[in-house]
Amino acid sequence: NSTGGFDLLDGAGVPIADHPQELHATTRMVHSYALAHAWGTPDCAAVLDAGMSALWTRHRDADEGGYVWSFKDAGWADTTKLAYGHVFVLLAASSALAVGHDDAPRLLNDISTVIEAKFWDESAGRLREEYRKDWSTFSTYRGMNANMHGAEAFLGAYEATGQEVWLDRAGRILGFFVGEMAAANGWRIPEHYTEDWQVDPAYRGNPMFRPAGTTPGHALEFARLLLQHWDLSGRANPAVPAQARALIETALTDAWLDGGGLAYTLNPSGQVDVPDRYWWPVTEGLGALAALMKVEARPSDIEWYWRLWTFAKAHFIDSQRGGWFPEIDASGQPTGRQFVGKPDIYHSLQAVLFPLCPHLSGLFDDLRALPPQGEGLA
Repeated sequence: NSTGGFDLLDGAGVPIADHPQELHATTRMVHSYALAHAWGTPDCAAVLDAGMSALWTRHRDADEGGYVWSFKDAGWADTTKLAYGHVFVLLAASSALAVGHDDAPRLLNDISTVIEAKFWDESAGRLREEYRKDWSTFSTYRGMNANMHGAEAFLGAYEATGQEVWLDRAGRILGFFVGEMAAANGWRIPEHYTEDWQVDPAYRGNPMFRPAGTTPGHALEFARLLLQHWDLSGRANPAVPAQARALIETALTDAWLDGGGLAYTLNPSGQVDVPDRYWWPVTEGLGALAALMKVEARPSDIEWYWRLWTFAKAHFIDSQRGGWFPEIDASGQPTGRQFVGKPDIYHSLQAVLFPLCPHLSGLFDDLRALPPQGEGLA
């Protein structure tokens, strides 16, 4: 937009007035346009520059360190400092570094320092969750979602820098949530924890970011990240593909609804809790299945893969105006009960790119080797 930031768009693609720019949207734009740049898409530089500038000059707290959740033209809107947002800053910095952006080294250095000082809990091998602007604590909550995206960002940082600490920390997160928690809970991963990392089954927070129960879409994301880490670690553990398959097959079987689509949340035993159908679990199912099929493609994997794409094309992909609808109602029509406007392109773009790339890791290298923007692809 005219101020150098990014507008949230309504369903028709019109900017929504006076809506704050949130950290996860800024960072995901940087990451997504870095992927597009690696793929040979023209005219990515302006968006990358705008996103990197917004992170450094608008989200970053130059006085007390860290990155605030959102800003408006007049200043900061929400000054909370969340692990969820900070790991996306790390992902954005790593992706920007992978495509050679000039501002990437300073952003990567700054966010690495903040994560080390404030969020990474070395004794637990996981991330602390949230602070006020002045770094005072206001909750003892610990969550799976921020740690899952932490593993994603740490793997991205490892691929961009070669620094083993990021690979090790991603492995510790994955070892806890997959090797311990999923394995002990029927391959469903509890979302919410106490300060000492005991499951908190009664917790119910923000319905978008911290819903009660388990979230099958997150199990699908974890499966893909598990396979990426396994590949980067030399494929040393022969049990990993079976673990990834258990996560994927359990999530799809539990969450697939009679009318199609994946339920948002389940109770701990796998029954549907919130049946709302959002776009992002479908995209993550596509990415997870694409990864699994690079290791071992069973007929059931292929069937699920095309089932998800068929449903996405019929109900989620906005063929007239571009992008995806964020949610659909009981009749399969777009609705806006939970989400405002069009979602950012992070989930949907990766759902397209992961299947095109032949490897489990090295996404940027694979994209550079593809025909630009899909030229010549069937």
